Amino acid sequence: MKQLTFITAISFYILFLVSPALAQKPDNSAIWEKEIQAFEKLDSANMPAPGGIVFTGSSSIRGWRSLPQDFPDYPIIMRGFGGSRINDATFYFDRIVKKYQPKQVFLYSGDNDIASGKNAEMTFEQFKAFAKKMKKELPKAELVYLSIKPSLARWNLYPEMEKANKKIKRYAFWHSNVKFVDVSSAMLGSDGKPKPELFVGDGLHMTPAGYELWRQIVQPYLRK
Repeated sequence: MKQLTFITAISFYILFLVSPALAQKPDNSAIWEKEIQAFEKLDSANMPAPGGIVFTGSSSIRGWRSLPQDFPDYPIIMRGFGGSRINDATFYFDRIVKKYQPKQVFLYSGDNDIASGKNAEMTFEQFKAFAKKMKKELPKAELVYLSIKPSLARWNLYPEMEKANKKIKRYAFWHSNVKFVDVSSAMLGSDGKPKPELFVGDGLHMTPAGYELWRQIVQPYLRK
């Protein structure tokens, strides 16, 4: 009986150790293949000229439908695909970034990484992989990372998101051609919580007011 109790205790201990990993939803970049093919179809009809500005990442970029109109004097290339994570942008880098030979790449991603069970360090490692790939493939282009935003739906995860933001901000400080843009602070109200008017009903995606705020923050970082 004592031996059985000992084995049971060990089993629970092992389960405790591995349970955080089990809670993570694994990356699966293949699920975005159709969306990437849709971008390629657009390119076959009208290939953007080299030297543009790519905006890529998750649904906060995909949902910024007014982006080209918000910056009419800039050659904006929208390549966001909703629900994606940083690893997905790295996986499809050649097809959604490199092929355009851009002068700048704006990346908003990491929101879904934290929501999928990754911690700040894991998310930071994914960012570094993207940044290193860009440095290798597009050494003259600038990477601009938009901070992981606070939201009503994922407010409980924001402390971990802030940790990831701080790590990425520090990385940007020490690396050339990498900038960190804080879109988060302005989205918080006087109570320190996300401003409700910036979000649609799901509490995650943004209203036009949210994007107007982003437009004002992003504008100074765009290269002519």
